[in-house]
Amino acid sequence: MISFYEVLDRAMSGEYCSERDFDMDVFVPKLSELIAKYKIKYDPDTPIPSDDDLADRVFQAGLELYRDVGSYCPDTERIIQFSEEELRAALKEAPPVTVLGEGKDARMLKARKPESDDAPFCYIGACGTAVSNEEIYASIMEAFASFLPLADAITAPSLATLNGRTVRTGTPLEVLASIRATAMGHEALTRGGRPGLAILNNIASAGSDTAKIAGSQFGVRNSDTLTIGPTAELKISFQRFNEIAYAMTRGIPILVDSAPILGGYCGGPEGVAVTNVAYHLLSIIAMRGNMHLTFPIHFNFGCTSTRDVTWATSVSSQAMSRNSKFPFFILSYSAAGPMTEMCYYEIAETVTTSVVSGTSAIECIGVSKATTIDNFTPMESRLSSEVAHAVVGMTRYEANKIILKLLEEYESNLNKPPLGKKYQECWDINRKTPNEDYINFDKMMKKKLADLGIPLN
Repeated sequence: MISFYEVLDRAMSGEYCSERDFDMDVFVPKLSELIAKYKIKYDPDTPIPSDDDLADRVFQAGLELYRDVGSYCPDTERIIQFSEEELRAALKEAPPVTVLGEGKDARMLKARKPESDDAPFCYIGACGTAVSNEEIYASIMEAFASFLPLADAITAPSLATLNGRTVRTGTPLEVLASIRATAMGHEALTRGGRPGLAILNNIASAGSDTAKIAGSQFGVRNSDTLTIGPTAELKISFQRFNEIAYAMTRGIPILVDSAPILGGYCGGPEGVAVTNVAYHLLSIIAMRGNMHLTFPIHFNFGCTSTRDVTWATSVSSQAMSRNSKFPFFILSYSAAGPMTEMCYYEIAETVTTSVVSGTSAIECIGVSKATTIDNFTPMESRLSSEVAHAVVGMTRYEANKIILKLLEEYESNLNKPPLGKKYQECWDINRKTPNEDYINFDKMMKKKLADLGIPLN
């Protein structure tokens, strides 16, 4: 694989292009050309396709897209490009396995295939959703440790306030919040009985490179990760390159996260699927990732549980898992909030899609689009991991029938999803346990999911 220094050289010396021209004259027309060339067509009646040839065509289209378009560096207004030979060499040299966590909590992340009998890696928790204060942060992180037996790694919340002050990106409070959250994270997991559990985004409070690097000095271990993401679509700023340089020097694994947007420059589900594959290659060669986290998302609904996003997620996951040994996560966002039927159906739909399509790992669903403070609990994470293990070995054909039933339960409510209840409304903050109403609701919903074909005990 070419060196990171060579990537930086190309960010300085690549072809000059304005950002608008990159979007409209480079990315969009090439993507449209490749969709037509490889005859990629969305089928709303088959949100989980069982067509291996389609998956392989999507992968080839994604490879050609990234070969011809590259990544855009907005700081230099240059295009970073790689030859097909360089991309294929990077695929061969990409790390196939990463061990995360320590001691008895160490877990191996590795690639899977569609319909695999291997259980996926369960990266569950908060998805970076903001909590209102440090007390809630510590309570919910401890609850993650004690209430999520199937967790292989944890995703932390971000802090909306610090010492009663609103945290804003680019201010000293962002740095202080990142330091405080990082220190509190592993302390809470220790109290919950899982001190070695990896936290893959322990600096979720950081938006800038300064805060992320500063915060990492106060508790991020080399068995955790730094989560570093490009900007839609296919853009990498110097701030992200700064974070990569730091992580590589420290020896911290890099989790590259990307979010191709349905309804944006990608267009429809076909474009999202192809672009998702391009991000997979970007994460390996340009951002030096040890793993790739992706969440194709709907521009209008702000979630990942729509029918068209489901198709794009499934076919691109099949494409990547069939043609690459590089591990990748699928992150999901629900439209509905905690303790609602719609949220349970969305979790079952997105997790089932990911597992049967061959993802290496699932990341717990970002409840209520991860945009409402305190609006998530460990119960949604627990359900995600239970569904993930329940559908292992299920065929894509079987899963497609279940997905169609699940979509019928909530699809018409995507534009008016119920907000549900906040953590402190359905959870005992001190005991770190759900209240009786949520326990009973969970039992009821698991019975409904089982009736729809999800084999939960």
